[in-house]
Amino acid sequence: MSIVVLIGRILLSIIFILSGFSKLTALGGTAGYFGGMGIPAPMVVAVLVGLLELLGGLAILIGFRTREAAFALAIFTIATAFVAHMNWSDMMQLINFQKNLAIAGGFLVLGVYGAGSISVDARR
Repeated sequence: MSIVVLIGRILLSIIFILSGFSKLTALGGTAGYFGGMGIPAPMVVAVLVGLLELLGGLAILIGFRTREAAFALAIFTIATAFVAHMNWSDMMQLINFQKNLAIAGGFLVLGVYGAGSISVDARR
C-alpha cells in the first residue's frame, strides 16, 4: 500500500509544483492575470500563491509535514475553484471546478491518513 500512497502523492504534487514554479518565474504575467480578475494586491497574492503551490507541492511529493500541507492545499484548491472557475456556462470552467474539487478530495484523504511509510514523515 505504501507504494500506492507514494504514487498518489506524486500525482497530486505534480500540478502544484509546476504551477507554483511557473507563477514564480513569471510574476508579472501572473500578477497581471490576478489583477484582471479583480484580486487585490495582485503581486503579493501571486508570490504567496506561487510559494504555496511550489512548497506545498514539494512537501506532498517528499511526504514532509504532509497532513498540514494537504489540508492547506485542499483549502486553497477549493477556494481557487470558487474564485476562478465559477463561469459554468463555459464547459472548461465547469470541468476545472470539478477537477479542483476532486483534487481537494484527494488532499483531504491524504491529510487524514498521512503520507505512508515511504516519506520523510515516516522517518521522523
